[in-house]
Amino acid sequence: MSIIFQGARLLSPADNLDTSASLKVSVSGVIEALATGNESIVSNGDDRVVDLGGKLIVPGLFDMHCHFRDPGQEYKETLATGSAAAAAGGFTGVALMPNTRPVIDSPLGVAYIRHHSAELPIDLEVVGAMTVESRGETLAPFGKFRSYGVKAISDDGTAIQNTQIMRLAFEYASNFDLLIIQHCEDKTLTQGGIMNEGRFSAILGLKGIPDAAEAITLARDLQLMRYLQKHKLHDPLNPPRYHVAHISTKAALDLVRQAKAEGLQITCEVTPHHFTLTDEDLFRAEAKGNFIMKPPLCSSENRQALLDAIADGTIDVIATDHAPHAAHEKECPPDQAAFGITGLETSVGLTLTELTSKGVIPLSRAVEMLSVNPRKIMHLYPIRFSEGETANFTVIDPDLEWTVARENLHSRSLNTPFIGRILKGKAIGICHRGRYIENP
Repeated sequence: MSIIFQGARLLSPADNLDTSASLKVSVSGVIEALATGNESIVSNGDDRVVDLGGKLIVPGLFDMHCHFRDPGQEYKETLATGSAAAAAGGFTGVALMPNTRPVIDSPLGVAYIRHHSAELPIDLEVVGAMTVESRGETLAPFGKFRSYGVKAISDDGTAIQNTQIMRLAFEYASNFDLLIIQHCEDKTLTQGGIMNEGRFSAILGLKGIPDAAEAITLARDLQLMRYLQKHKLHDPLNPPRYHVAHISTKAALDLVRQAKAEGLQITCEVTPHHFTLTDEDLFRAEAKGNFIMKPPLCSSENRQALLDAIADGTIDVIATDHAPHAAHEKECPPDQAAFGITGLETSVGLTLTELTSKGVIPLSRAVEMLSVNPRKIMHLYPIRFSEGETANFTVIDPDLEWTVARENLHSRSLNTPFIGRILKGKAIGICHRGRYIENP
């Protein structure tokens, strides 16, 4: 039985489409027919018909920065519960960071995730560790990663502090055209820090994290890229590709702008919590655990810089940094709280509420940042809307107002600061692998 999606607004920037449309998808997940404008698709009687009433169909959303905690910390999240949260948030695919227990620093870890995710409703891309156990001392086997289909490497949660090791990582990754995803943090400046260093950390008496720590590490890495491209990594070798995870400061954004203008292959992502909240929100919160993350919630000046960079195209991707933690790891004094929050199920709502509804970016740009760009940066197959192509899309109701409620979340962990927040815009379903999963 095929599924006919009628009366949708099809928004696909890669296809230069923004039109009313209907789609027919086969049981094998292939687009059998596409009708645009006033055209329609006639059901043969056995088809399931879904009337979308003008709701959006967009290329399946992809989150290139997630933590599912499996293997090793399944009490926080499993591959199954994380995938359920992703599907509920409108994501048809995610990239999993390697800082599990044990760290995904060998093909064995990649094989584990591939085996246990074969029947899940979304695609899981595995990001391999840059160094063994992410200790920043010995490079992981990049070549073996590549042979297992890994497309990116990262020591997310930390950054390689040794500059020589980082240089070798650039050179080794370039041989296999692997994307380096860097968590930019000079740990000599941030050790013991809880929140953004500034007025509010001083009032609370919490050790601060100076925002310069992000730009210092990024500046070092960019200098290495410049040096290597001039002296070693040039034709016929691949130039290094570098992606800044969860960027949060104006100083770092200025470095990215300059590097892009020079032609370096650099991209960056922002999280919804960083473009929505500031360190003042942490200061005013009664329960502070769910406002503790790395990089920390920034100052209002840095938040405005993020919004400006989203608007001008400096920031390429919106990624959640979905980081589930158990209640006891958050419901504790701030200086004992684990870093990070969940984000898959609130990403679309926050993006539409804080960015498109407020005129920061149009809907088409939001779709690029949530779907098109992360897939392009990860060198994944692009999603196209035409007959014979694989159906992979998200259905979004941009006008739906809803309240974030604990009982409606699918993640195993509930560590989000947005409980009780009213959002406008929600993913109401995904079509992937021949299945249509509706979200209530």
